[in-house]
Amino acid sequence: MAASTESPLRIVDRAGAGALVARVMESLQALEGVLARESDHIRVGRLREGLAEAEHKTGLSAAYLQGLETIKANAIALARFAPEGLEALKAAHRRFTAVVEANQMVLATARAVSEGLVKSLAEEVGRARASTIYGRPAHAPSPYARPGMGAGQSLVLSRSL
Repeated sequence: MAASTESPLRIVDRAGAGALVARVMESLQALEGVLARESDHIRVGRLREGLAEAEHKTGLSAAYLQGLETIKANAIALARFAPEGLEALKAAHRRFTAVVEANQMVLATARAVSEGLVKSLAEEVGRARASTIYGRPAHAPSPYARPGMGAGQSLVLSRSL
């Protein structure tokens, strides 16, 4: 990985501090909007729509993290030139944290539901393939399976969307 040749932004006045806070606040609000839309879509089962902005979300996340690094590097100047902007940014970050937590819960729920559905489907397919003799499951010998191996085919699942 090559080192960046750009020097970090240095805040030296009130205008520069205000511009930095505004830029970081803008990327934070845009990222919050993307996460909210993603959660809304996934919550109602529209996975394709929910994941459509993944690339945009990645770019906004990178911009936001870069902005946070610049803020950390200029913490003293921001406290001096834009203390109200810094407080507003802290409050916005707390709200954003709640949005991220809600988004993670929606994604975890969707994952658990889909895994449960796939597991149920696999069990149902396995049950349908097993023949019964006098009420008990019996496995007919397969000409393709070696003795001692499972009779039946497995369900294959791709985890990539």
